[in-house]
Amino acid sequence: MPRQPRLDAPGVLQHVMARGIERREIFKDNKDRKSFVARLGDVLTETKTQCFAWVLIPNHVHLLFRTGLTPLGEVMKRLLTCPVEWLAMIVLFFPHDGCR
Repeated sequence: MPRQPRLDAPGVLQHVMARGIERREIFKDNKDRKSFVARLGDVLTETKTQCFAWVLIPNHVHLLFRTGLTPLGEVMKRLLTCPVEWLAMIVLFFPHDGCR
């Protein structure tokens, strides 16, 4: 049975989990974790979203948000969009026919 749509209204507490593709690691070292937390801080400030807790695990992350006027989907899109240098590394390590 599919999951019901998420209630996305300002002021609602949201527990969000994001996982690496095929459960691969998304945080290789402390530099990756610090980069993610810095990006999280920037996104929270830009979107006026509150974060009450986060847990960074090597292959996934848990976040507890109270959203403001910015929809949760937009907050997550901004947070999880790869920086250009990461995208370049992914293409180098996992090329496909469209990238050659």
